[in-house]
Amino acid sequence: MAIDPDEFDIPVQDYDFSKATQTTSLIDQMAQAGGFTATKLATARDILLDMKQQSEAVDGDLSKVTNWLSFPACLCATGTRSFFVEAVKTKMFNVLSTTCGTLDHDIARSYKDYYHGAFELDDIELGEHSLMRLGNVIVPNSSYGEIIEAVVMPALEEIYQDRLKETGKTGADAWLGFGSIHLVWELGKRIGTPNSLIYWAWKNQIPVCIPGITDGSIGAQLFMLRQRHRDFHIDTLADEQVMSDLTWDVETSNALMIGGGISKHHVIWWNQYRGGLDSAVYITTAPEHDGSLSGARLREAISWGKMRPEAPNMCVEGDASVLLPLLGSDIFNR
Repeated sequence: MAIDPDEFDIPVQDYDFSKATQTTSLIDQMAQAGGFTATKLATARDILLDMKQQSEAVDGDLSKVTNWLSFPACLCATGTRSFFVEAVKTKMFNVLSTTCGTLDHDIARSYKDYYHGAFELDDIELGEHSLMRLGNVIVPNSSYGEIIEAVVMPALEEIYQDRLKETGKTGADAWLGFGSIHLVWELGKRIGTPNSLIYWAWKNQIPVCIPGITDGSIGAQLFMLRQRHRDFHIDTLADEQVMSDLTWDVETSNALMIGGGISKHHVIWWNQYRGGLDSAVYITTAPEHDGSLSGARLREAISWGKMRPEAPNMCVEGDASVLLPLLGSDIFNR
Protein backbone atom coordinates (compact mmCIF):
# COMPACT_ATOMS: atom_id res chain seq x y z
CA MET A 1 0.00 0.00 0.00
CA ALA A 2 1.53 3.32 -1.08
CA ILE A 3 1.86 6.06 1.52
CA ASP A 4 0.73 9.58 0.71
CA PRO A 5 2.67 11.98 2.99
CA ASP A 6 -0.08 14.57 2.65
CA GLU A 7 -2.57 12.28 4.39
CA PHE A 8 -0.87 12.88 7.74
CA ASP A 9 -2.51 16.22 8.41
CA ILE A 10 -4.17 15.86 11.84
CA PRO A 11 -1.93 17.41 14.51
CA VAL A 12 -1.32 15.88 17.94
CA GLN A 13 -2.89 18.11 20.56
CA ASP A 14 -2.01 18.52 24.23
CA TYR A 15 -4.60 17.83 26.91
CA ASP A 16 -6.47 20.75 28.42
CA PHE A 17 -7.15 19.32 31.86
CA SER A 18 -9.28 22.29 32.84
CA LYS A 19 -11.81 21.02 30.30
CA ALA A 20 -11.45 17.34 31.20
CA THR A 21 -14.09 17.59 33.91
CA GLN A 22 -15.92 14.38 33.02
CA THR A 23 -14.92 11.00 31.66
CA THR A 24 -16.56 11.82 28.34
CA SER A 25 -14.52 14.99 27.85
CA LEU A 26 -11.33 13.19 28.90
CA ILE A 27 -11.82 10.39 26.37
CA ASP A 28 -12.77 12.96 23.72
CA GLN A 29 -9.39 14.60 24.31
CA MET A 30 -7.64 11.23 24.14
CA ALA A 31 -8.76 11.03 20.52
CA GLN A 32 -6.97 14.33 19.80
CA ALA A 33 -3.95 13.89 22.06
CA GLY A 34 -2.93 10.52 20.69
CA GLY A 35 -0.26 8.75 22.60
CA PHE A 36 -0.59 5.11 21.74
CA THR A 37 -3.32 3.37 23.76
CA ALA A 38 -5.24 6.61 24.40
CA THR A 39 -6.19 6.84 20.73
CA LYS A 40 -7.29 3.20 20.75
CA LEU A 41 -9.45 3.70 23.83
CA ALA A 42 -11.21 6.68 22.26
CA THR A 43 -11.90 4.71 19.09
CA ALA A 44 -13.15 1.74 21.11
CA ARG A 45 -15.50 4.04 23.01
CA ASP A 46 -17.00 5.30 19.77
CA ILE A 47 -17.52 1.77 18.46
CA LEU A 48 -19.23 0.78 21.72
CA LEU A 49 -21.48 3.83 21.61
CA ASP A 50 -22.53 2.81 18.13
CA MET A 51 -23.34 -0.69 19.41
CA LYS A 52 -25.46 0.84 22.17
CA GLN A 53 -27.34 3.07 19.74
CA GLN A 54 -28.01 0.16 17.40
CA SER A 55 -29.50 -1.89 20.24
CA GLU A 56 -31.57 1.00 21.57
CA ALA A 57 -32.95 1.66 18.09
CA VAL A 58 -34.57 -1.80 18.05
CA ASP A 59 -35.38 -1.82 21.79
CA GLY A 60 -32.91 -4.64 22.43
CA ASP A 61 -34.56 -7.01 19.95
CA LEU A 62 -32.19 -10.02 19.74
CA SER A 63 -33.50 -10.95 16.30
CA LYS A 64 -32.26 -7.65 14.89
CA VAL A 65 -29.17 -6.61 16.89
CA THR A 66 -27.07 -8.96 19.00
CA ASN A 67 -24.48 -7.30 21.20
CA TRP A 68 -22.18 -9.96 22.63
CA LEU A 69 -20.12 -9.50 25.79
CA SER A 70 -17.43 -12.00 26.76
CA PHE A 71 -15.14 -11.84 29.78
CA PRO A 72 -13.21 -13.99 32.29
CA ALA A 73 -14.32 -14.55 35.88
CA CYS A 74 -11.44 -12.78 37.62
CA LEU A 75 -12.90 -9.31 37.01
CA CYS A 76 -16.03 -10.28 38.95
CA ALA A 77 -13.84 -10.63 42.05
CA THR A 78 -13.26 -6.88 41.77
CA GLY A 79 -15.48 -3.83 41.64
CA THR A 80 -15.36 -4.08 37.85
CA ARG A 81 -18.18 -6.62 38.24
CA SER A 82 -20.55 -3.65 38.21
CA PHE A 83 -19.63 -2.94 34.57
CA PHE A 84 -21.10 -6.29 33.58
CA VAL A 85 -24.09 -5.85 35.88
CA GLU A 86 -24.85 -2.44 34.35
CA ALA A 87 -24.37 -3.82 30.84
CA VAL A 88 -27.08 -6.41 31.49
CA LYS A 89 -29.30 -4.16 33.58
CA THR A 90 -29.44 -1.54 30.81
CA LYS A 91 -29.67 -4.23 28.11
CA MET A 92 -26.77 -2.69 26.19
CA PHE A 93 -25.47 -6.23 25.76
CA ASN A 94 -28.05 -8.93 25.27
CA VAL A 95 -25.97 -12.12 25.22
CA LEU A 96 -22.99 -12.99 27.43
CA SER A 97 -20.26 -15.61 27.26
CA THR A 98 -18.14 -16.19 30.36
CA THR A 99 -16.61 -18.79 32.66
CA CYS A 100 -17.88 -20.73 35.65
CA GLY A 101 -15.93 -18.56 38.09
CA THR A 102 -18.18 -15.63 37.17
CA LEU A 103 -21.03 -17.47 38.85
CA ASP A 104 -18.80 -18.27 41.81
CA HIS A 105 -17.74 -14.69 42.45
CA ASP A 106 -21.07 -13.12 41.56
CA ILE A 107 -22.97 -15.29 44.03
CA ALA A 108 -20.32 -15.22 46.75
CA ARG A 109 -19.94 -11.44 46.71
CA SER A 110 -23.72 -11.02 46.86
CA TYR A 111 -23.60 -12.51 50.35
CA LYS A 112 -20.07 -11.98 51.66
CA ASP A 113 -17.25 -9.48 51.14
CA TYR A 114 -13.90 -9.93 49.43
CA TYR A 115 -11.04 -7.75 50.69
CA HIS A 116 -8.11 -5.66 49.51
CA GLY A 117 -4.72 -7.37 49.67
CA ALA A 118 -1.44 -7.13 47.75
CA PHE A 119 0.38 -9.11 45.08
CA GLU A 120 3.40 -9.47 47.35
CA LEU A 121 1.70 -11.23 50.27
CA ASP A 122 3.06 -14.59 51.46
CA ASP A 123 0.81 -17.21 49.88
CA ILE A 124 1.91 -19.97 52.24
CA GLU A 125 0.95 -17.87 55.23
CA LEU A 126 -2.31 -16.83 53.61
CA GLY A 127 -3.20 -20.48 53.07
CA GLU A 128 -2.58 -21.23 56.73
CA HIS A 129 -5.27 -18.66 57.58
CA SER A 130 -7.78 -19.98 54.98
CA LEU A 131 -7.27 -16.83 52.92
CA MET A 132 -7.00 -17.19 49.16
CA ARG A 133 -5.30 -14.60 46.96
CA LEU A 134 -6.63 -13.57 43.56
CA GLY A 135 -4.05 -11.04 42.39
CA ASN A 136 -4.29 -8.33 45.04
CA VAL A 137 -7.76 -9.39 46.19
CA ILE A 138 -8.13 -11.53 49.31
CA VAL A 139 -10.89 -14.14 49.24
CA PRO A 140 -11.56 -15.75 52.65
CA ASN A 141 -12.83 -19.30 52.32
CA SER A 142 -15.79 -18.23 54.45
CA SER A 143 -16.65 -15.74 51.70
CA TYR A 144 -16.23 -18.26 48.89
CA GLY A 145 -16.47 -22.02 49.24
CA GLU A 146 -18.43 -22.03 52.49
CA ILE A 147 -21.00 -19.45 51.40
CA ILE A 148 -21.47 -21.03 47.97
CA GLU A 149 -22.13 -24.41 49.55
CA ALA A 150 -24.62 -22.88 51.97
CA VAL A 151 -26.52 -20.87 49.36
CA VAL A 152 -26.27 -22.79 46.10
CA MET A 153 -27.04 -26.40 47.04
CA PRO A 154 -30.50 -25.66 48.46
CA ALA A 155 -31.27 -23.66 45.31
CA LEU A 156 -30.09 -26.51 43.09
CA GLU A 157 -32.30 -28.94 44.98
CA GLU A 158 -35.26 -26.65 44.35
CA ILE A 159 -34.36 -26.37 40.67
CA TYR A 160 -34.19 -30.15 40.42
CA GLN A 161 -37.59 -30.74 42.00
CA ASP A 162 -39.28 -27.93 40.05
CA ARG A 163 -37.85 -29.14 36.75
CA LEU A 164 -39.36 -32.59 37.21
CA LYS A 165 -42.75 -31.06 38.00
CA GLU A 166 -42.66 -28.57 35.12
CA THR A 167 -41.64 -31.08 32.46
CA GLY A 168 -43.61 -34.02 33.79
CA LYS A 169 -40.70 -36.18 32.70
CA THR A 170 -38.26 -38.39 34.52
CA GLY A 171 -34.65 -39.34 34.05
CA ALA A 172 -32.37 -37.60 31.59
CA ASP A 173 -35.33 -36.56 29.41
CA ALA A 174 -36.32 -33.96 31.98
CA TRP A 175 -33.05 -32.13 31.43
CA LEU A 176 -33.00 -31.92 27.66
CA GLY A 177 -32.80 -28.24 26.76
CA PHE A 178 -31.63 -27.20 30.23
CA GLY A 179 -28.22 -25.64 29.69
CA SER A 180 -26.05 -23.18 31.58
CA ILE A 181 -28.17 -20.31 30.23
CA HIS A 182 -31.24 -21.72 31.96
CA LEU A 183 -29.26 -22.57 35.08
CA VAL A 184 -28.15 -18.93 35.40
CA TRP A 185 -31.74 -17.73 35.08
CA GLU A 186 -32.94 -20.20 37.69
CA LEU A 187 -30.19 -19.21 40.13
CA GLY A 188 -30.85 -15.54 39.44
CA LYS A 189 -34.52 -15.98 40.24
CA ARG A 190 -33.85 -17.83 43.49
CA ILE A 191 -30.67 -16.39 45.00
CA GLY A 192 -29.77 -13.37 42.87
CA THR A 193 -29.57 -9.98 44.55
CA PRO A 194 -30.08 -6.56 42.87
CA ASN A 195 -26.31 -5.99 42.78
CA SER A 196 -25.64 -9.29 41.03
CA LEU A 197 -25.22 -10.25 37.40
CA ILE A 198 -27.40 -13.34 37.63
CA TYR A 199 -30.32 -11.34 39.02
CA TRP A 200 -30.43 -8.97 36.03
CA ALA A 201 -29.78 -11.77 33.55
CA TRP A 202 -32.91 -13.48 34.88
CA LYS A 203 -34.89 -10.25 35.18
CA ASN A 204 -34.18 -9.25 31.57
CA GLN A 205 -33.98 -12.84 30.25
CA ILE A 206 -30.54 -12.24 28.81
CA PRO A 207 -28.66 -15.44 27.90
CA VAL A 208 -25.46 -15.99 29.86
CA CYS A 209 -23.62 -18.90 28.29
CA ILE A 210 -20.98 -20.68 30.38
CA PRO A 211 -19.43 -23.31 28.09
CA GLY A 212 -17.07 -24.54 30.83
CA ILE A 213 -19.81 -24.79 33.44
CA THR A 214 -18.03 -27.51 35.45
CA ASP A 215 -14.79 -25.52 35.81
CA GLY A 216 -15.40 -23.83 39.16
CA SER A 217 -17.08 -24.00 42.53
CA ILE A 218 -20.56 -24.02 41.01
CA GLY A 219 -19.41 -26.91 38.85
CA ALA A 220 -18.48 -28.79 42.00
CA GLN A 221 -21.96 -28.12 43.39
CA LEU A 222 -23.50 -29.49 40.21
CA PHE A 223 -21.35 -32.61 40.55
CA MET A 224 -22.47 -33.11 44.15
CA LEU A 225 -26.12 -32.70 43.15
CA ARG A 226 -25.49 -35.45 40.60
CA GLN A 227 -24.43 -37.73 43.45
CA ARG A 228 -27.89 -37.30 44.98
CA HIS A 229 -29.83 -37.42 41.73
CA ARG A 230 -28.14 -39.56 39.11
CA ASP A 231 -30.48 -38.38 36.37
CA PHE A 232 -29.49 -34.72 36.73
CA HIS A 233 -27.34 -33.14 34.05
CA ILE A 234 -26.65 -29.88 32.25
CA ASP A 235 -27.42 -29.99 28.53
CA THR A 236 -24.42 -28.06 27.19
CA LEU A 237 -25.55 -28.51 23.61
CA ALA A 238 -28.73 -26.60 24.48
CA ASP A 239 -26.48 -23.56 24.98
CA GLU A 240 -24.94 -24.11 21.58
CA GLN A 241 -28.42 -24.22 20.07
CA VAL A 242 -29.28 -20.86 21.62
CA MET A 243 -26.10 -19.27 20.27
CA SER A 244 -26.66 -20.83 16.87
CA ASP A 245 -30.19 -19.43 16.75
CA LEU A 246 -28.89 -16.00 17.74
CA THR A 247 -26.30 -15.81 14.99
CA TRP A 248 -27.78 -17.43 11.90
CA ASP A 249 -30.46 -14.88 11.09
CA VAL A 250 -29.63 -11.77 13.13
CA GLU A 251 -29.27 -8.59 11.07
CA THR A 252 -26.36 -7.10 13.06
CA SER A 253 -23.93 -8.79 15.43
CA ASN A 254 -21.37 -6.86 17.51
CA ALA A 255 -19.07 -7.79 20.37
CA LEU A 256 -17.06 -6.50 23.28
CA MET A 257 -14.56 -9.16 24.30
CA ILE A 258 -12.29 -8.99 27.32
CA GLY A 259 -9.50 -11.54 27.45
CA GLY A 260 -9.42 -14.77 25.50
CA GLY A 261 -10.10 -18.40 26.16
CA ILE A 262 -13.37 -20.27 25.83
CA SER A 263 -15.52 -17.17 26.42
CA LYS A 264 -14.06 -15.21 23.52
CA HIS A 265 -13.91 -18.19 21.22
CA HIS A 266 -17.60 -18.99 21.60
CA VAL A 267 -18.44 -15.50 20.39
CA ILE A 268 -16.26 -15.49 17.31
CA TRP A 269 -16.90 -19.16 16.52
CA TRP A 270 -20.64 -18.82 16.18
CA ASN A 271 -20.38 -15.53 14.32
CA GLN A 272 -18.35 -17.12 11.54
CA TYR A 273 -21.55 -18.85 10.38
CA ARG A 274 -23.08 -15.50 9.49
CA GLY A 275 -19.94 -14.19 7.79
CA GLY A 276 -18.37 -12.63 10.86
CA LEU A 277 -18.97 -9.88 13.40
CA ASP A 278 -20.15 -6.49 12.18
CA SER A 279 -18.07 -4.61 14.76
CA ALA A 280 -15.93 -5.50 17.75
CA VAL A 281 -13.79 -4.17 20.57
CA TYR A 282 -11.19 -6.38 22.21
CA ILE A 283 -9.33 -5.67 25.46
CA THR A 284 -6.31 -7.80 26.32
CA THR A 285 -2.96 -7.77 28.07
CA ALA A 286 -1.60 -10.73 26.09
CA PRO A 287 1.05 -10.54 23.34
CA GLU A 288 0.26 -12.18 20.03
CA HIS A 289 3.65 -13.74 19.33
CA ASP A 290 2.80 -16.99 21.17
CA GLY A 291 -0.18 -17.75 18.94
CA SER A 292 -2.69 -17.80 21.80
CA LEU A 293 -6.33 -16.79 21.37
CA SER A 294 -5.85 -14.27 24.19
CA GLY A 295 -3.13 -12.57 22.17
CA ALA A 296 -4.81 -12.89 18.78
CA ARG A 297 -5.84 -9.50 17.44
CA LEU A 298 -9.17 -8.98 15.73
CA ARG A 299 -7.52 -8.76 12.33
CA GLU A 300 -6.57 -12.44 12.70
CA ALA A 301 -10.27 -13.30 13.05
CA ILE A 302 -10.85 -11.88 9.57
CA SER A 303 -8.81 -14.70 8.04
CA TRP A 304 -11.10 -17.23 9.76
CA GLY A 305 -14.30 -15.52 8.64
CA LYS A 306 -15.11 -14.59 12.23
CA MET A 307 -14.84 -10.84 11.58
CA ARG A 308 -16.07 -9.10 8.47
CA PRO A 309 -13.18 -7.40 6.59
CA GLU A 310 -14.98 -4.05 6.61
CA ALA A 311 -16.09 -4.29 10.27
CA PRO A 312 -15.08 -1.40 12.55
CA ASN A 313 -12.85 -2.90 15.22
CA MET A 314 -10.27 -1.96 17.81
CA CYS A 315 -7.95 -3.93 20.07
CA VAL A 316 -7.00 -2.03 23.22
CA GLU A 317 -3.99 -3.35 25.10
CA GLY A 318 -4.35 -2.81 28.81
CA ASP A 319 -5.81 -3.83 32.15
CA ALA A 320 -9.58 -4.20 31.90
CA SER A 321 -9.96 -3.24 35.57
CA VAL A 322 -8.75 0.24 34.51
CA LEU A 323 -10.25 0.49 31.02
CA LEU A 324 -13.77 -0.82 31.67
CA PRO A 325 -14.56 1.67 34.47
CA LEU A 326 -13.43 4.51 32.18
CA LEU A 327 -15.61 3.23 29.35
CA GLY A 328 -18.54 2.53 31.64
CA SER A 329 -18.39 5.99 33.19
CA ASP A 330 -18.81 7.48 29.73
CA ILE A 331 -21.12 5.02 28.00
CA PHE A 332 -23.61 4.29 30.79
CA ASN A 333 -24.16 7.98 31.59
CA ARG A 334 -25.47 8.97 28.17
